[in-house]
Amino acid sequence: MTPIVKLISLVSLAAVMLPCLGYFLGLVGLDAVKWTALAGTIVWFIATPMWMSRDLPVDAGEVEI
Repeated sequence: MTPIVKLISLVSLAAVMLPCLGYFLGLVGLDAVKWTALAGTIVWFIATPMWMSRDLPVDAGEVEI
């Protein structure tokens, strides 16, 4: 599952960056950039923690902060 989630994360990051570059070059309208970047941001924040999370040590439940 991790390779699939990494791919989704990468595609969503591209969905944030590429339309901005397209707008800079005059290829894409501003409304399309806003909606694509919003959708890419939401998907990125959902997908990325799934593969970047780390396992906590065994005794982490015993530590009081």
